[in-house]
Amino acid sequence: MTRPPLGPLTRLAAALEHLSGTIDARALEGDSGTSWTARLLAKGPDVVAAKIAEEGAELAEAVIRESDDHVASEAADVIYHLMVGLRARGVPLDAVAAKLEARQGASGLAEKASRKPD
Repeated sequence: MTRPPLGPLTRLAAALEHLSGTIDARALEGDSGTSWTARLLAKGPDVVAAKIAEEGAELAEAVIRESDDHVASEAADVIYHLMVGLRARGVPLDAVAAKLEARQGASGLAEKASRKPD
């Protein structure tokens, strides 16, 4: 008996779980690591933040001008660098999930207006 294909959110959750584990493993390599992730983490949050901004700009440009496949590729780059940034800061994915859960059912405009500055 074959299993039904996973839904898109289940696939995404599985991919994020795997990616998170890979990033954690690469982080243990430190600056002696040979992976892009290890090198990026060793350079610190400032460099990771610059990559997030760069990849975000590339995604925005792709949304306007590129194929759906290219948009998906750039979105994957953004998600990867976002997760590296979270790891660089020590912010767990659970904290992001908690923020998203807290916003469920709320108007985006009202939620944004209610935020307090750090």
